[in-house]
Amino acid sequence: MPTGLIVKALSGYYYVLADDAQMTEAVQCRARGIFKKRGISPLVGDRVVYGLTENGEGTVDEILPRSSELIRPPVANIDLAVLVFSVTEPALNLPLLDKFLVHTESAGLDTLICLTKHDLMSGGSSPDGVSKELAPVVRLYESIGYPMLVTSAKEGIGVSEVYDRLAGRIGVVAGQSGVGKSSLLNAMVPGLSLETNEISMKLGRGKHTTRHVELIRLQNGGLIADTPGFSQLDFLQVDAEGLSGAFREFAPYAAACRFRGCLHLHEPGCKVQEAKEAGHIAASRYDHYIQFLNEIKDKKRRY
Repeated sequence: MPTGLIVKALSGYYYVLADDAQMTEAVQCRARGIFKKRGISPLVGDRVVYGLTENGEGTVDEILPRSSELIRPPVANIDLAVLVFSVTEPALNLPLLDKFLVHTESAGLDTLICLTKHDLMSGGSSPDGVSKELAPVVRLYESIGYPMLVTSAKEGIGVSEVYDRLAGRIGVVAGQSGVGKSSLLNAMVPGLSLETNEISMKLGRGKHTTRHVELIRLQNGGLIADTPGFSQLDFLQVDAEGLSGAFREFAPYAAACRFRGCLHLHEPGCKVQEAKEAGHIAASRYDHYIQFLNEIKDKKRRY
């Protein structure tokens, strides 16, 4: 039975790119009914076993083991998450960035933070070309261990660096609507021409220009998933006890907390709180941790 990679899911069909190098077009497939009975669905990025039917289409018969899985956006086997946030129009949303980071950390993904629309920034720049307004944000996240690139698709700044990070890997581009994901992909893939939309100045956000998840082939052997934009994420797979593990700078301090299962709220002997008070953990990150913890607790109470 042939094997391949699901590169698109749309209207109940799965488009499988065969491992056979002679087949360059994706095969349009339906999933076998057994998946629905088991409560599972094939995802873009899944490696699958499929069979060909007489009409030239196919059926997805088996989903091979996944190395990673994201619920939102729904993709599997991702090596690198590229979190795209604009520096303006819409304004940089650090709480949402930290929420995305919780999800990528929980899924065990490498993450690259990409700040777009640098051409719209006013004010001077630091010696490395980053605007003085952005420099503290870049320093903070790089100190935690997240590589950060400041880009401008319009001016071609940083685009090749993002492209190089994706060589030979399967990546996903994710972020809220209107931040420039499609513009970034258009700049990386000549002739792609994904639809882009202007920001609504009244709402401060963009329209959803991408309506389904699809893997786009890069000339360097990489694949990148364009995903629908969204402005909020639910904590579907993260519980209160596991949340602090998604804040990687908490780890060296959390290990020394007096109580096992410390939530780093008001517990005596909490080394995370001490580190925050001493300035070793950024107040903004700790505040977002508390905000997310409350969201998780509220959700648990509702259900």
